[in-house]
Amino acid sequence: MARQTHVYTIEYVATLIGENLELLEEIASNSDNIDYGEMIHVYDGTDEGITTFTDGGIESLQEFLADARSWEGGVRQFLLDEQCDPEKIKRIMADKAKS
Repeated sequence: MARQTHVYTIEYVATLIGENLELLEEIASNSDNIDYGEMIHVYDGTDEGITTFTDGGIESLQEFLADARSWEGGVRQFLLDEQCDPEKIKRIMADKAKS
């Protein structure tokens, strides 16, 4: 199996797949949501670092989103279950309503 030689920043992935960055950050905050090894944290000297995804990680993220949208309550329920900040939920859901 070939090794992954490039990764995509979470910001770029949000643009690439047309998803809300805050939603992707919420999903990525729990590494169990993405296949093991497909999400990579890059230390860049800041306290936060950078979250990146491999090609497989992007696929895993899209599969997770498709699954979440099929659940009762959909993305909103996922965010509630993750104990996401209510203001963040409002922003994410308002952004999804625009698209």
